[in-house]
Amino acid sequence: MNILGTGLSGMVGSRIVELLSDKYTFQDMSLDTGVDIRNIQEVRSFIEKSDAPWVLHAAAMTDVDGCEKMTNLQEDSPAFQVNVTGTKNVVDACKAFGKRLLYISTDFVFDGKKETPYTEEDKPNPVNYYGYTKYLGEQLVEKVPENLIVRITYPYGAKHLVRKDFVQRIAECLSSNQTVQGVTDMVFTPTLVEDIAHAIDVLVANSSSGIYHVVGSQSLSPYEAALAIASVFGYDKALVQKIGMDEFYREKAPRPQYLRTSNKKIGQLGITMKGFEEGLRKLVL
Repeated sequence: MNILGTGLSGMVGSRIVELLSDKYTFQDMSLDTGVDIRNIQEVRSFIEKSDAPWVLHAAAMTDVDGCEKMTNLQEDSPAFQVNVTGTKNVVDACKAFGKRLLYISTDFVFDGKKETPYTEEDKPNPVNYYGYTKYLGEQLVEKVPENLIVRITYPYGAKHLVRKDFVQRIAECLSSNQTVQGVTDMVFTPTLVEDIAHAIDVLVANSSSGIYHVVGSQSLSPYEAALAIASVFGYDKALVQKIGMDEFYREKAPRPQYLRTSNKKIGQLGITMKGFEEGLRKLVL
């Protein structure tokens, strides 16, 4: 099957292509192929000519702090133009030409105030501009018949040549005997990209629709995550230092504090998402 995709050269998209290339042919829709997703005519023309039944929309501006600095620009900001206007263009083209749409979203659509795991039924309430633009994107995608929204959380194991995931960044510091600060009073849910790719394969094969949390099976603090990285790869745990959320993110974009995210719904399709330490052991850094 041919899948038309945006963001296929990104940290997550490139790994998905690598992992699923034996099952799917991926058609890149990007600046490299002459398409700016902010340009509706370019998007419509490209999608109209494609025989791909599915469009995987992974392109996004994901720099949380960078997006926050654009808040005052509103609809004129690059973050809005890519994450919202670009998504609207993809949505409109998919509706016009009968394409199925798979949209990659994020747990940052939630406010992080819920102490129990977030499910697909929980109402989003983003606390930063990045999360706000992604939530607007979700609302647009929901207008496409049989839409599929996949929320992913803190992906790792991406093996991107330019942009490193959080596990790679921490491991590089520890391997050089540099200290690492780990926030103790927030919770997140890391997800192995290999599991994300497998879940997307199953969702597409099953012609699924709706919202799915494609997330790992273990939620923990960044401090605990850094200790796990040190333990699994044999680095000095003493290099991991505790720090509070308020101090670490001072003068940065607000972050959701408790992002425990449930993967029970995706599990009903027979998909097992790995816990963090299990995922780390599969990596070759």
